[in-house]
Formats: sequence, structure tokens, C-alpha cells
Amino acid sequence: MGKQKAPRRVGENEALAVGTTIRGSAQKLNLVAELIRGKKAEDALNILAFSKKSMAKDASKVLASAIANAENNHDLDVDALVVAEASVGKSITMKRFHTRGRGKSTRILKPFSRLRIVVREQEEA
Repeated sequence: MGKQKAPRRVGENEALAVGTTIRGSAQKLNLVAELIRGKKAEDALNILAFSKKSMAKDASKVLASAIANAENNHDLDVDALVVAEASVGKSITMKRFHTRGRGKSTRILKPFSRLRIVVREQEEA
């Protein structure tokens, strides 16, 4: 008489990973997410490994987590995985203040972002 199992948020041949607090703006993270949308998982990892953007390191961790979830939790074939979805959104924003001249101060906003990656097992054509 316990709690019922939650329904899956993605399809049967899909796996999901979410990075909730990635330091940096959503706009910059979306530039990195555009690089891997629709690519094979192995190719996407290589693209992120050799990208010059600093957000690529965090995106690579989330993608690796999605691949591991697909392999270990859902028994999907790693070689047939494709990045089906890479969506970016805003998370929290830290507010800080910087002192300025004449006793004034300025607000500094330090944004965080969310990255949601869904990998799908593609049938061989």
C-alpha cells in the first residue's frame, strides 16, 4: 500500500537527463544546444568535447548522463542513440551588489540555466 509509480515523462525508446543549475545565461547555453540537436549521441559528445564554448563542458556532462540513463535504466542500444531534444530554460538568478562612486551601488545579476536532453533509440534503416 505504497505510493504508485510515476508515469514516464518520455517515450518507451527514450531517456532523459536534466541539468538544473548550470552557471551561465540561457542564451549562451542555447548556442551550444543548437550544435547537438538531431545529431547521433557519439557525434554530439565529440562536438562538445572540441567546442571552444565554455558551456559545452556542462552540456557534455548532461548528455553523458542521458546516455548512461538510456543504457542502465532503460536498456537502450548506445550506438543507436540520437539527441531527440535539447531544450534550454532559465533557472535561478543570484543577485549581487557592486559598490560604485559617491556612495552608490549597482546590481549584478548572475544567471543560472536549465538544460533538458532527451535521447532516442533510432531504428537502423
